[in-house]
Amino acid sequence: MNFRLKTTAYTGAILKNLQNSTGLTPNLLARIAISLSILEPSMPDEVQSESDGIEFNRNTLTGEQDYFYKSLIRQHAKMEVQEDDYFPNLFNAHLHRGTKLLENEYKHAGNFDKLLKNLIKLSQENAKEVL
Repeated sequence: MNFRLKTTAYTGAILKNLQNSTGLTPNLLARIAISLSILEPSMPDEVQSESDGIEFNRNTLTGEQDYFYKSLIRQHAKMEVQEDDYFPNLFNAHLHRGTKLLENEYKHAGNFDKLLKNLIKLSQENAKEVL
C-alpha cells in the first residue's frame, strides 16, 4: 500500500498559485480538484509524478474519508480498482485533471468569493441530478 503521492510539476505549480490566490492549503485545493475531476464522465489520462511536484502524504489528502474517495474513484471508473491503482495512480490522474479544471474555474470567477459561489452552485446542480 502506497502512502505517498508526488504531483506533476504543472499540478504543483497550479496548486501553489491557487493557494496564493485563495488562501486555501494545497490539500484542501486537491480535494476540490478531485471532486471536479470526478464530475467529468471520461477517465483522466495517466500522469507520471515528477521530482518538481508537491509530495503529499495520503492521510493529508484523504484523511478519515479515504474509503469515500476510493469509492468515488472506483464508481467513476465503473470497475473494481485495486489499491495500487487507486493510490497514487488514479488519484493522481484525477488530481492532475481536477487542478486544471479548478484553475479554469478560478480564472472564470475572477476572485475567491465568486469561485466559492460557483462551486456551491455546481455542487447543488449535481446533487439535483443524483436525486
